[in-house]
Amino acid sequence: MTSSEAPPSFRLAYVPGVTPTKWVRIWNERLPDIPLTLVPVSAGDACALLRDGGADAGFVRMPVDRDDLAAIPLYTETTVVVVPKDHLVTAVDEVSAEDLADEIVLHPLDETLDWERRPGQPAIERPATTADAIELVAAGVGVLVAPQSLARLHHRKDLTYRTVSDAPTSRVALSWPQEETTDMVEDFIGIVRGRTVNSSRGRTQAQPAAQPKGKRPEAGGARWKPAAGKAAGTAGGGKTAGRPGGKSTRSGSGGPKGGGRRGKPRRRS
Repeated sequence: MTSSEAPPSFRLAYVPGVTPTKWVRIWNERLPDIPLTLVPVSAGDACALLRDGGADAGFVRMPVDRDDLAAIPLYTETTVVVVPKDHLVTAVDEVSAEDLADEIVLHPLDETLDWERRPGQPAIERPATTADAIELVAAGVGVLVAPQSLARLHHRKDLTYRTVSDAPTSRVALSWPQEETTDMVEDFIGIVRGRTVNSSRGRTQAQPAAQPKGKRPEAGGARWKPAAGKAAGTAGGGKTAGRPGGKSTRSGSGGPKGGGRRGKPRRRS
């Protein structure tokens, strides 16, 4: 490698609420010679970061412009309303958007939910970020509807959340520039999809098992077995040993006791 060549590395962007720890761990186990760098980015800036080459791939929130970015949807999040712990909403496990009609519902500028009609009463000003909105909820200014991962990310002891049954949901996807589907991107796709290290879709493919010397593979994949009710080794249709009319296959002192009558045979009349 010349001095002008940089060592290989993989840059992974991720938006707030996504926890890439498991996938990073698997990457480090499988590709210890290629460092993975995490690049935190806001949901609104994630796609632009990928287009500008700021990361090789990233966990983003959909929708994604498929004209230049590839995307694999991974999961859909539950939507919740974040409220103070003494709020009336905490009396139930689930609410609807209509239940929030009389509430001041905060809608931060970095909101990731695609509302056709926002619920509740609007605040005088929209907070800049979800983190700012959480602080306003704690101050008793209003409530916040957001993906559950963001409610957990900004968890406070004085706040809790409940599911909103009919709210829009947020989908998380793995995305990367379509023209930059490198081997490392393929490796990471395999990790996210749960492929094993020897998967046929990966770069490292499993080798076929070697046949033991002197052993031929069985033709047709199976051996002939005697038909039911016939002992192995009997010739075509012969009677089985031990059945009435059949001859014993054992002789001498090793034969079964009582296999015949002693003395002369009776004369036939």
